[in-house]
Amino acid sequence: MDAVEEWPDGEWKVRMLTGASSTKDYRCPGCDQEIRTGQPHLVSWPNWPGGDEERRHWHSGCWRKRLDRGPGRSRY
Repeated sequence: MDAVEEWPDGEWKVRMLTGASSTKDYRCPGCDQEIRTGQPHLVSWPNWPGGDEERRHWHSGCWRKRLDRGPGRSRY
């Protein structure tokens, strides 16, 4: 189930994924490390029309800390 989260950088749709539902590896934009198959994580995308094209898979901790990233780094 998707939740809508409001952050200083806008509204985001967020879906928690269990390890069982994860069937491939992804690269977290927060730490640039792999999210391995079977590892619980989340997927987020901007809550605007067409925002689902911007879906990204994150470690949960990296998602919560993304606003702390330095200037010039993408937040999604």
